Amino acid sequence: MLEGQLSDPRINFGYVSEVVMAPGGKSARIYVAVDGDSKDEEEMLAGLEAARGYIRHQLLQRMGVRHIPELFFQVDHSEPVRARIDELLGRVERRNRQKEKLQQASAQKVGAVQQETRGPENK
Repeated sequence: MLEGQLSDPRINFGYVSEVVMAPGGKSARIYVAVDGDSKDEEEMLAGLEAARGYIRHQLLQRMGVRHIPELFFQVDHSEPVRARIDELLGRVERRNRQKEKLQQASAQKVGAVQQETRGPENK
């Protein structure tokens, strides 16, 4: 519905990432992930706020229920945060692998040096 049926140019590339209903079903917070900068996010929210009545009417028709909750739109910033966490975890994993390789190489060198210092009779 976001991209296909809403003709407001402020509603650009984005998707609904999560819907959280309040207890009792009287309101719903709709998290929208927006592809763009903060200006695009503000424009998207303004467009969705302007289309709120139309969206509620469409939901009423499609769902066939008696009551549609009041809709509140919010930008979902979890995806960039999740991507940053994944990036940082990847860095930590690469560093740990490098440390393990260095420790293994160091252990092999120490073992070779110990064998050389023992001499041929202790091998």
